[in-house]
Amino acid sequence: MDSLITAAARALAMGDALGALNRVALRDDPPALALRGIAMAQLGDLDRAKALLKSAARAFGPREAMARARCVLAEAEIALVSRDLAWSEKALASARTTLEAHGDRLNVAHAGNLQVRRLVLLGRLDEAESLLAGFDPTPLPPAARAAHELVAAGIAIRRLHTARAREALAKAAAAAHAANIPALTAEVGETARALAAPAARLIARGEERPLLLAEVEQLFETDVLVVDAGRNVVRQGKTMVPLTSRPVLFALARALAEAWPGDAPRADLLSRAFGARHADESHRARLRVEIGRLRAELEGLAEVNATDDGFALKALAGEVVVLAPLLEDPDAAVLAFLADGESWSSSALALALGTSPRTVQRSLQALASAGKVQSVGQGRARRWMTPPPGFPTTLLLPGPFPGS
Repeated sequence: MDSLITAAARALAMGDALGALNRVALRDDPPALALRGIAMAQLGDLDRAKALLKSAARAFGPREAMARARCVLAEAEIALVSRDLAWSEKALASARTTLEAHGDRLNVAHAGNLQVRRLVLLGRLDEAESLLAGFDPTPLPPAARAAHELVAAGIAIRRLHTARAREALAKAAAAAHAANIPALTAEVGETARALAAPAARLIARGEERPLLLAEVEQLFETDVLVVDAGRNVVRQGKTMVPLTSRPVLFALARALAEAWPGDAPRADLLSRAFGARHADESHRARLRVEIGRLRAELEGLAEVNATDDGFALKALAGEVVVLAPLLEDPDAAVLAFLADGESWSSSALALALGTSPRTVQRSLQALASAGKVQSVGQGRARRWMTPPPGFPTTLLLPGPFPGS
C-alpha cells in the first residue's frame, strides 16, 4: 500500500485534516482525491469535499467496488452534516451492502450509524431503533464507538429515557477521549450539556418553574394530569388524548389547566380559544359546544364543570399541570432544529417537520426578520442557521482507502 496514502488515512482517523492534506494535496490519483475530499469535509468546505469525492468515485476502476462504496459513504455523511435529508437512502444502503460483502465491518457499522442518524433527524425513531438493535459496538475503534453511542443517546433523549441517554453519553465520552479527536469530544460534551439543561416549563397553581428532561420523564410516570403544550396532548401516565388536530379544544384545556384548582372565566376562555374580544350569544353558544366536545375527549381522565363565572377542570386522580416549551413562538419547531448549529435548507426542514416547504419558508422569513436566524447562499444553495453557527460534525474515515 502507498505509504503516503496510509499516513494520510491515519491522520484523518485522528482528526488531523491538515496533516492529511499535507501528504496528498498535490496528488490526483483516486485514493488521494478521496482522502482530500474527506479532509476538506472535516475542515468545513463541504462543496469542495463533495466534488472531490465524486471525482474519486468516477476514477476508481470497476474492480474497486469497495473504494467506490467508501466514497458513497463519505458523500452520505457530508449530506447528513449539510442536512441534505433528501439524499439517496438507496445509495447508502447499496454502499453498505457492498462493504459488507467485502468484509469491511468497520465501514458497515459507520454506514449503519449514518442511516440511523438520518432516521432520527426525520423523527422515524421506530425504524432507527430497529436498525440499531442487536448491534454490538464493542469491537469498533474508539471514534466509531463514540459515534454509535451518540446515536443511541439521541434516540434515548427523544424517547425520554434519560438514564439510558446518560449511560450512552458516558460511553461516548470515554470512547471520544480514547479517540483523542477534539471535535468529537466537543460534540459529546455539547449533547451532555443539552441533556442537563432545562427542557420545559411547568405551570401549576399559578406558579412557573423550569424542568430538566429527567424531571419531565418523572412527571409522565405519575398520576398527574398533564396538559402538554409541546405536543398538544393531554396525558396521565401512559394514557394520552391527542389534540394536535383540535387546536380550539387544546386551547380550552390549557386555559382550564392554568386556572386549576380554580375556574377559568368565560371571557378568558373565549379569548384564548376564539380570539373573541367582545363575547356575544353566538360566542357563548360556541363555547358551550366546544366544552361539551372537550368533556367527551377527556372522559375517564377529568371532568369539566360549569361554575358561576366560567368552567373548572377536575382531574379524576391527581393534580393538574401544564407542561409548556421553554420558548413559546409560532416558529419554535423550526428554531429547535436550527439550534443544533448546522445549516439547513428549507426543504430539509420541511422533511424533518413533516410540513410543506412553503410553510417552512414563511417561518424562516419571520425568524430572519426578527434576527433569530440567518441565511447563506442563494436559490437552491441557500442554507439557514442560528447566529453564530456551530462547528460542523466531524467527518471520520474508519478505514484507509486502498492504494493504487
